[in-house]
Amino acid sequence: MATAVARPADWVSPDHVRELSRSLGESGESRERRVDAFERFLQLPIEPNPLYRGYGYFTNVDLSGLDAITTGPAVPLPAAPRGTVRCVHDVAGTHATVPPELKEAGVKLTPLTDVPGGPGTHDNLVPVGEPTDRLSALSTALLNRGYTLEVPDGLKLPVHVQDLTVLSRPHEALSVRRAIRAGSEAQLMVTEEVYSGPEPAGGQRFYASSTELDLRDGAKAVYLTMHAPDLQAVSVYQRTATTGPRSRLAWLWAGLGGFRSKARNDTRLVGQGSMVEDLQLFYGSGDQSYDSSIHLTHLGTDTHGQSITRGVFTDRARGMSRGLVRIEKDANKTLSFISEHAMLLARGARSDTIPILEILCRDVKATHSTSVHPVDPEQVFYLESRGIAEADAVRMIGEGFLSYVLDRAPIASLRDLLFPSLEARWNGKELPWTADGARALPELQVTGAEGSPEWRFDTKLR
Repeated sequence: MATAVARPADWVSPDHVRELSRSLGESGESRERRVDAFERFLQLPIEPNPLYRGYGYFTNVDLSGLDAITTGPAVPLPAAPRGTVRCVHDVAGTHATVPPELKEAGVKLTPLTDVPGGPGTHDNLVPVGEPTDRLSALSTALLNRGYTLEVPDGLKLPVHVQDLTVLSRPHEALSVRRAIRAGSEAQLMVTEEVYSGPEPAGGQRFYASSTELDLRDGAKAVYLTMHAPDLQAVSVYQRTATTGPRSRLAWLWAGLGGFRSKARNDTRLVGQGSMVEDLQLFYGSGDQSYDSSIHLTHLGTDTHGQSITRGVFTDRARGMSRGLVRIEKDANKTLSFISEHAMLLARGARSDTIPILEILCRDVKATHSTSVHPVDPEQVFYLESRGIAEADAVRMIGEGFLSYVLDRAPIASLRDLLFPSLEARWNGKELPWTADGARALPELQVTGAEGSPEWRFDTKLR
């Protein structure tokens, strides 16, 4: 007989939410926002849009006994890459370091619990606004980590941020909020990396990530997420951005771990001539599932947007990707492209890809492409005829399919850096955080950074 999965009301209690608020020293107003978010968590559905409720694949989630207050020793860390801002979220709290040269240049990183909303209060952690679905409401109710980052206008030094999250306790809940402002002509790269400790969790745990990007005139930003927690992690990502005139933004998301993962990207292209690339890849095996939604809203003139999503799924893994491009009536000369493709390696695997275009302006070019397909047997046969075993041939084809995304990323040699992790997942291994922290990504370079002080974005729109 199947074991009954606990109801959401059993995941966390209202008393725990109030105790979390008291432990953070919040005022009554902020505490009320938390409690309101918790009440919405009990009432809202997993998927607010009824058209997609049959595709969510969020079954067998049991977050009973979530603990957002527990404390413990900090996780071991390797040395930070030279000149890199580092922010670490673990059971011990949020720890941030900023190199002296960036401090002197005006870069400010402040943990949100240290940003007072008034005398003796900490009201900036919980955002104002109403959550729209159950998991985003839960992430708001349990917010316990976060920071603000300000890169000043006209800064000539590129700013690299290494953001590390390590889940190391059973039933642990880490909910992180980031509010980032990239000033005019600034150059910013953020790597958000999510791992789990080497010890088995002993129960599902929760990771929530909320990122708000504000790009000013001519700013350039790259935001890479490496999602590699263990198979007991339930995760929800909410990433939003607003682009200023002539700004450039690249969202990158590599999904290699986790049990259930939901990602929501919402980018508003407001400034004239701004450009956005949203690149995502997933590898799913066993009972993993990924649910991704991308919104590109074009409001300014002469804006360019591109979304490319690719996933490879085997065993009983599930994938769901939907993208919406909306071009408002005054967004003349818009160029936008959305591509969603998936490869299935087993009969039990499944993926749904749903691209949508809403065009309210005539002077635009907008296209989309989508497919879900198995491995091409002719390609497998060709490689076998060259002496390659069938399993290796399928793997080579799958890796090449995903490398299409990595090769378009504006980060030098990203494919070479991520393929060892993809290889480990392909071999059925997890990617635990090691005692020496060797899992952390090394120092990365945006394409063009070595040969020129200006970062290069090679947007390839069809």
